[in-house]
Amino acid sequence: MKDVAAQLRGFGPVGLLALLIILAGNLVVVPLSAVLVLVWAQLSQTPLQTLGFAAPRSWTRTLAIGIPFGVALKLIMKAIVMPLFGAPEINARYHYLAGNAAALPWMLYAVVLGAGFGEETVFRGFFFERLGKLLGTRPAALAATVVLTSGLFALAHYRDQGLPGVQQAAVAGLVFGTVFAVTGRLWLPMVAHAAFDVTAVALIYWGWESAVAHFLFR
Repeated sequence: MKDVAAQLRGFGPVGLLALLIILAGNLVVVPLSAVLVLVWAQLSQTPLQTLGFAAPRSWTRTLAIGIPFGVALKLIMKAIVMPLFGAPEINARYHYLAGNAAALPWMLYAVVLGAGFGEETVFRGFFFERLGKLLGTRPAALAATVVLTSGLFALAHYRDQGLPGVQQAAVAGLVFGTVFAVTGRLWLPMVAHAAFDVTAVALIYWGWESAVAHFLFR
């Protein structure tokens, strides 16, 4: 068992196969990739704390900071950053959510568990651990890890949302990655990420996308 654990922690055929299986998980159902990360941690004897699952110093403080931070980041992205990129004011891929109450339960599941929990577990927790083994954890290496994971996170959004999705995910990934790099804990970026995406859903559902997108740029 120790040999298997060591191979899973390494970057040989077994370790790379595990990486590919984890990445393929969400092609089946979200957040399967995140669940597979937890299975990998168990089988590889990797402490969950090294993936960022150390308990927060205060759950109340984490929620009190994370929720408004995620909401504010989404509004800033929609009102300032994305218009500067020349992105469309309407998210065409998810415009079907406008006024569509029947679609909300699945979408809220997807953004809270699939994005908040799932994407942060994979792109911050898992990839930070893997790249930390390759690059080290000195400040320069950690900065490179933030950039690399943000790039991977951005590319993962291309198939679903095209270039605007890549642009938004790249900026959000840099923000969430920096938060994780500083705190070493996943809970704050998880809460902020979920709040970010719930805000995005709310803007679409209530038809506020255009108004926010034109708040500064008429």
